Amino acid sequence: MERFHGVSIVYEDNHLLVVLKPPNMPTQADASGDADLHSTMKAYLAGKYQKPGAVYLGLVHRLDRPVGGLMVLARTSKAAQRLSAQVRERTLSRQYVAAVRGQAPEQGELTDWLIKDERTHTVHVAPPGTPGARPARLRFARAGCASGLTLLRVKLYTGRSHQIRVQLSHAGWPIWGDARYGAGQPGQQIALWGAHLGLMHPTRKEEMRFDCLPPREQAPWSAFFPDGFDREGKIFL
Repeated sequence: MERFHGVSIVYEDNHLLVVLKPPNMPTQADASGDADLHSTMKAYLAGKYQKPGAVYLGLVHRLDRPVGGLMVLARTSKAAQRLSAQVRERTLSRQYVAAVRGQAPEQGELTDWLIKDERTHTVHVAPPGTPGARPARLRFARAGCASGLTLLRVKLYTGRSHQIRVQLSHAGWPIWGDARYGAGQPGQQIALWGAHLGLMHPTRKEEMRFDCLPPREQAPWSAFFPDGFDREGKIFL
């Protein structure tokens, strides 16, 4: 798998670029000034194809800065438009694995209303119908237990900011290593990973599926491998 400045390129054609965003890399440029995925991948395309001018690369979805995993970017405006439509219509499938504290049930669904505090850049669960709050829904299934943690497979039905982190914490299962919502400790890497991406190719109209499990050598993922996954590592819900 080709790598460029820490980013692994999973798939590439004239319309799509599927990559693994490393943990702690912002999806796009922010006030920190740190290297971000969007700019890094534009530099990759410019160098590889010797493009002298501005490189087009559309962002259609995001991952929180501390979270790593699969992302798709659009290499043409047509692809960006069609992938964005899949996001809106919830046909672009995103699934995650999370190691949470406590004993979560075998499976379940969470529906909450989330509101963002712009002053603190944190998200909170609010009473239904609260002005400014938006509905959030996810489904989860237990995949294993180890060392007081539960490994969950999580499927998103909405794409709210910090959604998985906030909803699981509110339900009583904070994600291990989450400094903002889960009492993570210094030096811990949040145990949330974008493990599956499913989409319809914007021009060929073919279903595409990508899977990548989190790095086995990092805590606490090492406690769950190979338990909790089938031989192909699939995490579909």
